[in-house]
Amino acid sequence: MSSVTLDGVTKVFDDGTVAVDHVDLEIADGELLVLVGPSGSGKTTVLRLTAGLEELTEGEIRIGPRVVNGLHPMDRDIAMVFQSYALYPHMTVRENIGFGLRLRRTPKSEIRERVEATAAKLGLTDLLKRKPAQLSGGQRQRVAMGRAIVRDPAAFLMDEPLSNLDAKLRVQMRAEIQRLQADLGTTTMYVTHDQVEAMTMGDRVAVMHEGRLVQLDTPQTLYARPADLFVAGFIGSPAMNFVRARLEGSNGTLVASFGSTKLELPTRLLPAAVAQRTGGDVIVGLRPEHLEIASGSDGRPVLRAPVALSEPVGSQVIVHLDLDCASIGDSDFCACLDSRSVCDRGELVTLAVDPATLHFFDPDTEIALS
Repeated sequence: MSSVTLDGVTKVFDDGTVAVDHVDLEIADGELLVLVGPSGSGKTTVLRLTAGLEELTEGEIRIGPRVVNGLHPMDRDIAMVFQSYALYPHMTVRENIGFGLRLRRTPKSEIRERVEATAAKLGLTDLLKRKPAQLSGGQRQRVAMGRAIVRDPAAFLMDEPLSNLDAKLRVQMRAEIQRLQADLGTTTMYVTHDQVEAMTMGDRVAVMHEGRLVQLDTPQTLYARPADLFVAGFIGSPAMNFVRARLEGSNGTLVASFGSTKLELPTRLLPAAVAQRTGGDVIVGLRPEHLEIASGSDGRPVLRAPVALSEPVGSQVIVHLDLDCASIGDSDFCACLDSRSVCDRGELVTLAVDPATLHFFDPDTEIALS
């Protein structure tokens, strides 16, 4: 097993497009690191550069102690799992799993042993004689995983391997990949656009935006302490609500005003950088799941708004609100409430806000104020 290190990795395409912009990244030996971001953020290009499928413009890539910049993909001791299963339709499961070993002229007896051991790990033993057309989507993905595992590589590179599966099977395969990676202890770079997948799978998560690595941390830290407005809006579902607010001092508290809402915020609960903005504007972030129907007078600040739409989603109901000020971003201002909360369209609801859960951002730089 080996660590994977990217040092100043940059990729500029022939038309001048900067796909990856000076990315520094180290994946520890045995770590499962997830690269996440929207389409066009550069995450797949980073993986392809690491694999040797794209040529570096600048920087250095190391797998273990070896600099692999000039090495052919086959010589980098990595194994890839793609979005498309890339199985050979005319080969059996056994032949597909063992194909890479045959290319390396591994002895037949060793191929047989390694294929059967890998199939046992993945629950494929009874399917070794079948061809891909006779398998379900989940079974095909296991075969693709088996083809990577059987080689015992220094690192796995996985490019959105679950995106072709239905929602229920994706959840099942997420857990299987996590268990398998933990058992094998193989260093893994996993690329996805699905932030839920990233948050549930990664030991650490690297968030990419416009070719840059904007934050790298544990899933919980990304959620609780996003570095900027992009990360705050990308991590979490439904997305964080954002409003532009004016800060004014009042009797030892700060009042954040947006529209008709005035949130009284004890300064002791606020970062010093926020208190210093008194008399100026900030962007306030409120996670939908941190809002709740106000009950009585418990001292928490509240906001009131009519309901525009209610979406029941099992244990919760997502309530979209008509604030009398503009929200920042593409989404409606919403709250995730207990499913027992009945909120009819047009009804005026009062929501309690816990000041300790608020996020604040500089409206010019969009960097978090902390």
